[in-house]
Amino acid sequence: MTRILANDGINKAGLDMLLEAGFDVDTTFIPQDELVTKISDYDILLVRSSTKVTKEVIDAGTNLKLIGRGGVGIDNIDSAYAKSKGIPVVNTPAASSASVAELVFAHLYSACRFLNLSNKDLPTNPNGLFKDLKKAASKGVELRDKTIGILGFGRIGQEVAKIAIGSGMNVLAYDPFYKSVNLSLTFHEQLKLNPVMIRIPMCSKETLLQESDFITLHVPGGAEAVIGAAEFAMMKKGAGLINCARGGTVDEQAMTEALKSGQLAFAGVDVFAKEPPVYHDFIGMPNVSVSAHVGGSTKEAQERIGKEIAGIIINHFKN
Repeated sequence: MTRILANDGINKAGLDMLLEAGFDVDTTFIPQDELVTKISDYDILLVRSSTKVTKEVIDAGTNLKLIGRGGVGIDNIDSAYAKSKGIPVVNTPAASSASVAELVFAHLYSACRFLNLSNKDLPTNPNGLFKDLKKAASKGVELRDKTIGILGFGRIGQEVAKIAIGSGMNVLAYDPFYKSVNLSLTFHEQLKLNPVMIRIPMCSKETLLQESDFITLHVPGGAEAVIGAAEFAMMKKGAGLINCARGGTVDEQAMTEALKSGQLAFAGVDVFAKEPPVYHDFIGMPNVSVSAHVGGSTKEAQERIGKEIAGIIINHFKN
């Protein structure tokens, strides 16, 4: 029987599909430092974002026939090395797009209406701070008619654009892999019979940085930050930044300096260069909203991820 290690867990819907198809699925978490000694017992390794599938893990997985990532990116897997060993690497790029896009706007609304500040301060002194917080909130801004710049216009970036358009925002997008993208606005039941098509042309990265009121990242992780001190200097003074993409895509120290100087009005951060985060200067700042890498952590996304990765595995081994 083909043995699967779902080391970061798998939704029940996906688990049931795999069990029904005759796979032996182990959902017991094996710590990273023990994985090398135990991975040879399994034919398939499934991970989310916690487990790192390194060269050492791949070499130790002498029976591995497939590695799967429940989520969008595969930067926690040495995919090039796995493929060089003849081990396919698969993921679920579409399953969590809507959840991540909604989290972008959760951070945006929180920052624009000072919700994080109120939730942090009001419980400590409700009588003394109520008027002060109400006064501070009067400086809040609406999203309507503002410009959102989307760096990276794949599935998640496009979902962000759809919500932005529905909120009355202007959209700028940069992605070197596209010249333009036609969006079909069918996210609402009433639009499915009469879809609205909107063409989003790509602009330069410089134009996006200079003209956006808010900037959100949807790019893969890499060796260097996509947004650093030079990029912060190019932004409108008082712009906002949301990072629900990958840790390391933003230079956290440069972001902290931009927040302190007022060049950046606020930041919404779901991902960190090191997780749990080790650079804490920006966490707890009044103009920062944080979450614990939860972009795809909704009930709906988890079910879609589970079903999609299960379907991929079943089809792979049938064929």
